[in-house]
Amino acid sequence: MDVIDSHNDKYLRSIPDLPGVAGVLVSNEKDLVFTSNRGEKTVGLFPYGREGKLEKVKVGGFPNGLAFDPSSDTLLAANVSRQDDPAPITVSVVETRKKILAADIIVPGRTRWTVFDNKTDHFYVNISKPPQIIAIESKDPDGIAATYDIPATGPHGLDIDSENRRLFCACDQGGLFTVDLDSRRLHHLYVAIGEPGVIDVFDTDTMKLVQTVRTELGAHTIAYKPDANKVYAFMPESHRASVFIDE
Repeated sequence: MDVIDSHNDKYLRSIPDLPGVAGVLVSNEKDLVFTSNRGEKTVGLFPYGREGKLEKVKVGGFPNGLAFDPSSDTLLAANVSRQDDPAPITVSVVETRKKILAADIIVPGRTRWTVFDNKTDHFYVNISKPPQIIAIESKDPDGIAATYDIPATGPHGLDIDSENRRLFCACDQGGLFTVDLDSRRLHHLYVAIGEPGVIDVFDTDTMKLVQTVRTELGAHTIAYKPDANKVYAFMPESHRASVFIDE
Protein backbone atom coordinates (compact mmCIF):
# COMPACT_ATOMS: atom_id res chain seq x y z
CA MET A 1 0.00 0.00 0.00
CA ASP A 2 1.41 3.38 -1.01
CA VAL A 3 1.15 6.46 1.20
CA ILE A 4 0.58 9.80 -0.56
CA ASP A 5 0.92 13.26 1.03
CA SER A 6 -2.33 14.85 -0.16
CA HIS A 7 -1.23 18.36 0.84
CA ASN A 8 1.79 18.30 -1.43
CA ASP A 9 0.66 15.48 -3.78
CA LYS A 10 3.85 13.52 -3.18
CA TYR A 11 4.61 9.85 -2.70
CA LEU A 12 5.91 9.22 0.81
CA ARG A 13 6.45 5.49 1.26
CA SER A 14 5.02 2.01 0.77
CA ILE A 15 3.67 -0.29 3.47
CA PRO A 16 4.70 -3.92 2.86
CA ASP A 17 3.34 -7.28 4.02
CA LEU A 18 -0.19 -6.75 2.71
CA PRO A 19 -0.59 -9.57 0.13
CA GLY A 20 -3.16 -8.78 -2.54
CA VAL A 21 -4.36 -5.66 -0.74
CA ALA A 22 -7.70 -4.75 -2.32
CA GLY A 23 -9.20 -2.08 -0.09
CA VAL A 24 -8.12 0.54 2.45
CA LEU A 25 -10.30 2.31 5.01
CA VAL A 26 -9.34 5.07 7.47
CA SER A 27 -11.30 5.73 10.66
CA ASN A 28 -10.80 9.36 11.67
CA GLU A 29 -12.78 8.73 14.86
CA LYS A 30 -10.40 6.01 16.05
CA ASP A 31 -7.25 7.08 14.17
CA LEU A 32 -7.00 3.61 12.64
CA VAL A 33 -6.22 2.24 9.19
CA PHE A 34 -7.76 -1.00 7.90
CA THR A 35 -6.74 -3.05 4.87
CA SER A 36 -8.37 -5.98 3.08
CA ASN A 37 -5.59 -8.40 2.19
CA ARG A 38 -7.17 -10.61 -0.44
CA GLY A 39 -4.00 -12.61 -1.03
CA GLU A 40 -4.10 -14.21 2.42
CA LYS A 41 -7.75 -13.84 3.55
CA THR A 42 -6.96 -11.35 6.31
CA VAL A 43 -7.79 -7.81 7.31
CA GLY A 44 -5.02 -5.62 8.64
CA LEU A 45 -5.30 -2.84 11.20
CA PHE A 46 -2.81 -0.37 12.63
CA PRO A 47 -2.79 3.12 14.19
CA TYR A 48 -2.47 5.86 11.62
CA GLY A 49 1.22 6.59 10.92
CA ARG A 50 2.39 3.57 12.91
CA GLU A 51 2.27 0.74 10.41
CA GLY A 52 4.94 -1.07 12.43
CA LYS A 53 2.11 -2.02 14.79
CA LEU A 54 0.24 -3.80 11.98
CA GLU A 55 -1.91 -6.70 13.20
CA LYS A 56 -3.97 -9.12 11.13
CA VAL A 57 -7.19 -11.07 11.62
CA LYS A 58 -8.14 -14.07 9.51
CA VAL A 59 -11.55 -13.72 7.82
CA GLY A 60 -13.88 -16.12 6.05
CA GLY A 61 -13.08 -15.26 2.45
CA PHE A 62 -11.10 -12.99 0.14
CA PRO A 63 -11.87 -9.54 1.61
CA ASN A 64 -12.65 -6.59 -0.64
CA GLY A 65 -14.90 -3.76 0.60
CA LEU A 66 -14.59 -2.50 4.18
CA ALA A 67 -16.87 -0.55 6.52
CA PHE A 68 -16.37 0.37 10.18
CA ASP A 69 -18.63 1.17 13.15
CA PRO A 70 -16.54 3.30 15.53
CA SER A 71 -19.17 3.16 18.29
CA SER A 72 -18.72 -0.60 18.71
CA ASP A 73 -15.23 -0.99 17.17
CA THR A 74 -16.72 -3.35 14.60
CA LEU A 75 -15.26 -3.83 11.13
CA LEU A 76 -17.14 -5.52 8.29
CA ALA A 77 -15.22 -7.11 5.42
CA ALA A 78 -17.25 -7.92 2.32
CA ASN A 79 -15.62 -11.03 0.88
CA VAL A 80 -15.40 -12.26 -2.70
CA SER A 81 -14.64 -15.73 -4.03
CA ARG A 82 -12.73 -17.33 -6.86
CA GLN A 83 -14.54 -19.11 -9.69
CA ASP A 84 -13.27 -22.52 -8.65
CA ASP A 85 -13.95 -22.03 -4.94
CA PRO A 86 -16.96 -24.12 -3.80
CA ALA A 87 -17.16 -22.40 -0.41
CA PRO A 88 -20.11 -20.05 0.18
CA ILE A 89 -19.50 -16.31 -0.01
CA THR A 90 -19.58 -14.49 3.33
CA VAL A 91 -19.21 -11.14 5.01
CA SER A 92 -16.90 -11.21 8.01
CA VAL A 93 -17.44 -9.15 11.17
CA VAL A 94 -14.30 -8.38 13.18
CA GLU A 95 -14.07 -7.06 16.74
CA THR A 96 -11.14 -4.71 16.30
CA ARG A 97 -10.37 -4.26 20.00
CA LYS A 98 -10.04 -7.99 20.61
CA LYS A 99 -8.62 -8.63 17.13
CA ILE A 100 -10.98 -11.58 16.60
CA LEU A 101 -13.47 -12.76 13.99
CA ALA A 102 -16.87 -12.30 15.64
CA ALA A 103 -19.13 -13.58 12.84
CA ASP A 104 -18.97 -14.95 9.31
CA ILE A 105 -22.33 -14.54 7.62
CA ILE A 106 -23.26 -16.37 4.41
CA VAL A 107 -24.65 -14.02 1.75
CA PRO A 108 -26.63 -14.76 -1.45
CA GLY A 109 -23.84 -13.95 -3.92
CA ARG A 110 -20.67 -12.02 -4.74
CA THR A 111 -20.27 -8.85 -2.74
CA ARG A 112 -19.19 -5.55 -4.24
CA TRP A 113 -19.04 -2.64 -1.78
CA THR A 114 -20.22 -1.77 1.71
CA VAL A 115 -21.06 1.27 3.87
CA PHE A 116 -22.06 1.85 7.50
CA ASP A 117 -25.07 3.83 8.74
CA ASN A 118 -24.53 5.25 12.22
CA LYS A 119 -28.22 6.12 12.67
CA THR A 120 -29.41 2.53 12.48
CA ASP A 121 -26.15 0.75 13.36
CA HIS A 122 -26.43 -1.24 10.13
CA PHE A 123 -23.88 -2.20 7.52
CA TYR A 124 -25.18 -2.23 3.93
CA VAL A 125 -23.54 -4.50 1.34
CA ASN A 126 -24.04 -4.65 -2.44
CA ILE A 127 -24.63 -8.14 -3.86
CA SER A 128 -23.86 -8.46 -7.57
CA LYS A 129 -26.02 -11.51 -8.30
CA PRO A 130 -28.81 -11.77 -7.33
CA PRO A 131 -28.93 -7.95 -7.51
CA GLN A 132 -29.57 -6.88 -3.93
CA ILE A 133 -28.43 -4.70 -1.07
CA ILE A 134 -28.36 -6.53 2.25
CA ALA A 135 -28.24 -5.08 5.77
CA ILE A 136 -26.24 -6.50 8.69
CA GLU A 137 -26.66 -5.28 12.27
CA SER A 138 -23.40 -4.03 13.73
CA LYS A 139 -24.06 -4.80 17.39
CA ASP A 140 -25.83 -8.13 16.81
CA PRO A 141 -24.44 -9.58 13.57
CA ASP A 142 -26.18 -12.96 13.60
CA GLY A 143 -27.51 -12.89 10.02
CA ILE A 144 -29.02 -10.72 7.30
CA ALA A 145 -31.34 -8.15 8.90
CA ALA A 146 -32.96 -6.81 5.70
CA THR A 147 -32.81 -7.18 1.93
CA TYR A 148 -33.46 -4.60 -0.79
CA ASP A 149 -33.98 -6.00 -4.31
CA ILE A 150 -32.40 -3.91 -7.08
CA PRO A 151 -34.07 -4.21 -10.51
CA ALA A 152 -30.86 -3.91 -12.54
CA THR A 153 -27.85 -6.07 -13.26
CA GLY A 154 -24.75 -5.89 -11.08
CA PRO A 155 -25.07 -3.53 -8.09
CA HIS A 156 -21.52 -2.19 -7.76
CA GLY A 157 -20.85 1.24 -6.26
CA LEU A 158 -22.55 2.07 -2.95
CA ASP A 159 -22.74 5.24 -0.87
CA ILE A 160 -25.01 6.67 1.82
CA ASP A 161 -26.61 10.04 2.48
CA SER A 162 -27.21 9.75 6.22
CA GLU A 163 -28.97 13.10 6.53
CA ASN A 164 -31.63 12.29 3.94
CA ARG A 165 -31.75 8.57 4.78
CA ARG A 166 -30.85 7.29 1.32
CA LEU A 167 -28.56 4.72 -0.21
CA PHE A 168 -27.11 5.28 -3.68
CA CYS A 169 -26.46 2.17 -5.72
CA ALA A 170 -24.70 2.29 -9.10
CA CYS A 171 -25.14 -0.80 -11.27
CA ASP A 172 -23.09 -2.37 -14.04
CA GLN A 173 -26.18 -2.17 -16.24
CA GLY A 174 -25.73 1.59 -16.25
CA GLY A 175 -28.33 2.83 -13.79
CA LEU A 176 -28.18 4.67 -10.50
CA PHE A 177 -30.75 3.82 -7.84
CA THR A 178 -31.77 5.62 -4.68
CA VAL A 179 -33.12 3.52 -1.83
CA ASP A 180 -35.14 5.29 0.86
CA LEU A 181 -34.01 3.73 4.15
CA ASP A 182 -37.09 4.91 6.00
CA SER A 183 -39.71 3.62 3.58
CA ARG A 184 -37.53 1.04 1.78
CA ARG A 185 -38.96 2.24 -1.53
CA LEU A 186 -37.03 2.66 -4.75
CA HIS A 187 -37.72 5.74 -6.83
CA HIS A 188 -36.24 6.54 -10.24
CA LEU A 189 -33.73 4.48 -12.16
CA TYR A 190 -31.41 6.31 -14.56
CA VAL A 191 -29.91 4.15 -17.30
CA ALA A 192 -27.17 5.75 -19.38
CA ILE A 193 -26.93 4.24 -22.87
CA GLY A 194 -23.81 5.17 -24.81
CA GLU A 195 -25.29 4.29 -28.20
CA PRO A 196 -27.32 6.18 -29.39
CA GLY A 197 -26.49 8.48 -26.43
CA VAL A 198 -29.48 8.80 -24.10
CA ILE A 199 -30.55 8.47 -20.47
CA ASP A 200 -33.70 6.41 -19.97
CA VAL A 201 -35.65 7.23 -16.80
CA PHE A 202 -37.74 4.45 -15.27
CA ASP A 203 -40.31 4.53 -12.50
CA THR A 204 -39.17 1.57 -10.43
CA ASP A 205 -42.57 1.18 -8.73
CA THR A 206 -44.27 0.48 -12.07
CA MET A 207 -41.12 -0.52 -14.04
CA LYS A 208 -42.26 1.77 -16.86
CA LEU A 209 -40.16 4.09 -18.97
CA VAL A 210 -41.22 7.65 -18.09
CA GLN A 211 -38.72 9.73 -20.06
CA THR A 212 -35.78 9.56 -22.47
CA VAL A 213 -33.21 12.36 -22.42
CA ARG A 214 -30.68 12.79 -25.20
CA THR A 215 -27.01 13.13 -24.26
CA GLU A 216 -24.37 12.33 -26.88
CA LEU A 217 -22.79 9.28 -28.46
CA GLY A 218 -20.61 7.36 -26.01
CA ALA A 219 -21.99 8.98 -22.85
CA HIS A 220 -22.40 6.07 -20.45
CA THR A 221 -21.18 7.48 -17.11
CA ILE A 222 -23.56 9.42 -14.87
CA ALA A 223 -23.73 10.73 -11.30
CA TYR A 224 -26.65 11.79 -9.13
CA LYS A 225 -27.12 14.71 -6.68
CA PRO A 226 -30.09 13.69 -4.50
CA ASP A 227 -30.79 16.96 -2.69
CA ALA A 228 -31.38 18.72 -6.02
CA ASN A 229 -32.63 15.78 -8.13
CA LYS A 230 -29.83 16.43 -10.60
CA VAL A 231 -28.30 13.88 -12.95
CA TYR A 232 -24.84 14.57 -14.36
CA ALA A 233 -23.82 12.99 -17.66
CA PHE A 234 -20.20 12.99 -18.80
CA MET A 235 -19.80 13.62 -22.51
CA PRO A 236 -16.69 11.99 -24.05
CA GLU A 237 -16.87 13.65 -27.47
CA SER A 238 -17.47 17.25 -26.44
CA HIS A 239 -15.56 16.97 -23.11
CA ARG A 240 -18.45 18.40 -21.12
CA ALA A 241 -20.56 17.47 -18.13
CA SER A 242 -24.26 18.04 -18.78
CA VAL A 243 -26.68 18.59 -15.90
CA PHE A 244 -30.30 17.38 -15.99
CA ILE A 245 -32.95 18.13 -13.36
CA ASP A 246 -35.48 15.40 -12.65
CA GLU A 247 -38.79 17.11 -11.87
